[in-house]
Amino acid sequence: MQYSCVVRGLASLSLLVLLGGIAACGAGTASPAGKINVVAAENFWGSVAEQLGGTRVSVQSVVSDPNADPHEYESSANDARAFADANLVILNGAGYDDWGQKLVDANPAAGREVLDVATGLGKKAGDNPHFWYDPEAVVLTADRITADYKSIDSKDATYFDQMRSDLTAALQPFEDEVGGIKQKYSGVAIGSTESIFVYMAAALGLRLTTPAAFMNAISEGIDPPASAVVQFQDQVSGNQIRALVYNSQTATAVTTDIKVLAASHRIPTVAVTETLQPQDATFQDWQLAQLRSLEAALSATS
Repeated sequence: MQYSCVVRGLASLSLLVLLGGIAACGAGTASPAGKINVVAAENFWGSVAEQLGGTRVSVQSVVSDPNADPHEYESSANDARAFADANLVILNGAGYDDWGQKLVDANPAAGREVLDVATGLGKKAGDNPHFWYDPEAVVLTADRITADYKSIDSKDATYFDQMRSDLTAALQPFEDEVGGIKQKYSGVAIGSTESIFVYMAAALGLRLTTPAAFMNAISEGIDPPASAVVQFQDQVSGNQIRALVYNSQTATAVTTDIKVLAASHRIPTVAVTETLQPQDATFQDWQLAQLRSLEAALSATS
């Protein structure tokens, strides 16, 4: 199943001409303060990168608008310039942000590191790309970011090791919440309007019963098969799930109808978002708040 989280109409001819001009400027340019220039395609990885880099890095996240669907993102000339000047580019990969890979390819530069999260996890295009909802994947990616920082700036290796330890401590409440929900509610059935919550549901030990065909279609921006819609509706109307996880950034008429149906059957709905919200929150605070909402919903219907 292919996930069409790819920019529609990425580059016009004028942008390609601009990219060619930017490429001549070179990459790996240090920021005015001598920091490592990091560009993260999405703000959830940007938050992790910022915490791991501390005062030694300058992080710019491209996709961060809480009102936008990240699946529909279209890159700009400013994005192209940021990619050209970066020491490290962080892409989610697996087809989620192909626009970013196109910007990297349009601006080849010696010395620039490109971290593709999917590749590091052994994933590829067509796999579920929502890796930031997988606690284990987050830890592995944090390790890779730290390794890249130490490769770019070896003199500050000890500092980056300390920042990595600090992030482990900062993630502990989030990981404790994951463990707590798993201990209390392992095996409990839930629903989800799309595939964003598949990895987290597995980590929590919850039984995600929504038809894969429904979740994948919504993730791809297409209409789900009628049979999958009926099956999902039957699960909701039959109170076969204890909570409904709802991606508020990719709402469609079909998912809204499911949400209304859940409410009519007194099934709590838990909103999650594709990108980090609020934008000034840390990755772990964002995830922890969502998990606490889920736990409250599960508790209310137990």
